[in-house]
Amino acid sequence: MAYSDYRYFRFEFDDGVAFVTLDYPPINLLDEFLSPEFDRLGREIEADESVRVMVLQSAIPEFFMAHSGLGRVGAAPSTVSHTPSFRLTQLIGERFRNMPKVSIAKIEGRARGGGSEIALAMDMRFAALGKAIFAQPEVAIGLVPGGGSTQRLPLLRGRALEVLLGCDDIPADVAERYGYINRALPPEELTPFVERLARRIATFPPHAIAHAKAAVDSGVYGSLPEGLLVEAHESDLSVASDVAKARIKDAMKAGAETFEGELEMRFLTNLSGPPSA
Repeated sequence: MAYSDYRYFRFEFDDGVAFVTLDYPPINLLDEFLSPEFDRLGREIEADESVRVMVLQSAIPEFFMAHSGLGRVGAAPSTVSHTPSFRLTQLIGERFRNMPKVSIAKIEGRARGGGSEIALAMDMRFAALGKAIFAQPEVAIGLVPGGGSTQRLPLLRGRALEVLLGCDDIPADVAERYGYINRALPPEELTPFVERLARRIATFPPHAIAHAKAAVDSGVYGSLPEGLLVEAHESDLSVASDVAKARIKDAMKAGAETFEGELEMRFLTNLSGPPSA
């Protein structure tokens, strides 16, 4: 049965709109358990002809999605194939981008790393003022983002470099000005706005939605697949670094992937050892 046996997602369907709620306490970590369910979710939404719009939201007020699991990254081999291949997070994002229906991220907490990249891959992003935060903190740990952000953020290159190299949190109002998200709204207005827009789009002919997306993507993302392969390869090379592996261990000891540690991510500035070697 479709949408059955999910551990980390809850579903509500209403007139062509799938409201998908991510619920993986404490921080919605995009790890080796959540990622396969995300992949399955994309496949099922894509194949479900009754769904025209998907709204992705979180049951955890403080976190939309924390980031990719550092334990999995730290355990990656130190040798890298010379043949580039896509990352799973990239494939998940590309499925949502390419499917002939609309995906909307409704963000009320922290979206960092892979969580930010999933949000960037959605067709639209709406965030709660004073509550939503965005970041790509990978470089601080010695990594290169590998879920699509190096390709999607450079549409605003200067601001993209600030996000990618600054490794700092971006509040919703700044994210709106940067074009990171569509709009930042007062918290009490976010859910009504997103639900109203999703239901409106769901009333329109599916073929028109699909063709409009394809036309926009043709102009904006003409060479995105090639860029994603480059990103994946560069990210793999960074993961193989001894410096990155050491800093991942330090981050885990300093509070990474704990609820309190992930709220502000102060551990990024307290990692031992030189940032490069």
